[in-house]
Amino acid sequence: MSLLVKAASGREICEITPERAGWTHVGFRALRLTAGDHETLDTGTRELCLVVLTGTVEVRVGDTVFAGLGSRDSVFAEQSPDALYVPGGQSLTVTATRDAEVALCSAPSKGGHAVRRIDGAGMRRSVRGKGSNTRYVCDILPQDDPGADHLLVVEVITPAGHSSSYPPHKHDRDVPPEETLLEETYYHRLNPPQGFAFQRVYTDDRSIDEACAVENHDVVMVPRGYHPCVAPHGYDLYYLNVMAGPGRLWHFKNDPAHEWMVAL
Repeated sequence: MSLLVKAASGREICEITPERAGWTHVGFRALRLTAGDHETLDTGTRELCLVVLTGTVEVRVGDTVFAGLGSRDSVFAEQSPDALYVPGGQSLTVTATRDAEVALCSAPSKGGHAVRRIDGAGMRRSVRGKGSNTRYVCDILPQDDPGADHLLVVEVITPAGHSSSYPPHKHDRDVPPEETLLEETYYHRLNPPQGFAFQRVYTDDRSIDEACAVENHDVVMVPRGYHPCVAPHGYDLYYLNVMAGPGRLWHFKNDPAHEWMVAL
């Protein structure tokens, strides 16, 4: 099975279930909602981080309404998204108050966490790397936020001509603090939207070695191995990462063949 999941053109852009991916933790779904559209779902045994990528939505969870979630018009805007965390065992309805794109990021739920709004204004933004390895990071649901069981959610913008998730790193062994086991999805967007970028997923023994040409709204699944990205000249690359594993720590190991460049 290919690790590249091509985007659909309708309301549902993509859906990655643990069963489809052949793993245990990460689920990912992206939806296009026109103003007035709604989507109703139950979280069941899974926790959910709903990220409003663009547009504005209202979310009703039980008797509580979270209005005015999301305000940006593009994922490439210098603005953080709004998000909503919902634990397992909840029913919710998402209604678009203007055209919107939403990401539904999920993982197994232990329970005990509260439903809560995560305002973009409070999200940590940072710059990672230097030179042509510079990228811009927004932590939506980071590991130092104690209000989730397994989910880690982050978005990254990689400028045209730059690399990202680079030097190549992996997190597929549960041996902290050296490395932790985290499954991962990359949801890609391009600016301008007709562009493309490249992502390679490979293991030390090359039992996985797949090079993907990603286009706007495509998803790459990373069950294990290294997973660098490159944005060609002329096209900025955005991606939303969803990670989850048995724990909730992000410790990674660089590919020894390429770790020399860390010191540059």
